[in-house]
Amino acid sequence: MTTESITGSKPIKDRLWRLWVVAARYPISAVASLIVLLLVLVAVAAPVLSPNDPLKPDMRNTVTGPSLDRPLGTDYLGRDMVSRIIHGTRMSLFVAITSTLLGTTAGAMWGVASGFLGGRFDLLSQRVVEIMQAFPVVLFALLLATALGAGVWTVILAIGVTRISYGSRIIRAQALTVKEMPYVDAARAVGASQIRIIVVHIGPQCVAPFIVLVTMYLGVAIMIEATLGFLGFGVPPPTPTWGAMLGETSSFLRPPWHLVMFPGAAIAVSVLALNLMGDGVRDALDPRLRGAFAS
Repeated sequence: MTTESITGSKPIKDRLWRLWVVAARYPISAVASLIVLLLVLVAVAAPVLSPNDPLKPDMRNTVTGPSLDRPLGTDYLGRDMVSRIIHGTRMSLFVAITSTLLGTTAGAMWGVASGFLGGRFDLLSQRVVEIMQAFPVVLFALLLATALGAGVWTVILAIGVTRISYGSRIIRAQALTVKEMPYVDAARAVGASQIRIIVVHIGPQCVAPFIVLVTMYLGVAIMIEATLGFLGFGVPPPTPTWGAMLGETSSFLRPPWHLVMFPGAAIAVSVLALNLMGDGVRDALDPRLRGAFAS
């Protein structure tokens, strides 16, 4: 027995090598993934990285431009923009990740059940999905946020509901394909229950498209959250979010450039990085490309 087999270093090396191969094949997505990782680290370490209290006003230094003391300037209450954008990263990512996971998971479960059971349940389910998709996403989330009232979990629920229909439609297509496989027929032949077939045989085959959906919808969730915040229906103040920071500039006839540029740049960079990362994950998990990574 070799040392590598005891310590398990060979599997680790294999995983690192596969990761390097994927990164070399999709360099743009790899860079985007590093940016997303950096955003996550900033969100986790926000209290440590923030040079000032993001909620503490300073009426002596209101709406000042970038300087040595305040690299990104201050807002209309004199609050440090660097600290507010750092803490806004935490809230925006929390809302995006939580809402996307909740909505896509609910949609995936619905899609698997609809595709596997078929019949009238599938027919009725798809009509409901089509009705949900007929509403513009932002308008649908805005209506839900207005009806449920202000709050972080209200925003999460409003965004998550908009993801259900898309997750259901795509995962249903995967379930329809998998349920016709011979091993599913074999499971039926030996008397496996429908729940066992769904959990053991169909569900695992839907994991790859589920991961792709989550990574691709994160950018959409950030955009919806920023839009709700800009319109005043997002996370209630004084919690800093990128969209709310942009919405605060609407009170100015001519908004100061730094109050628009820096939160807008944070939204643009995060959405672009998440979308590019999602494209890389989609290509890496494409079954037609799996052979390219075999050792």
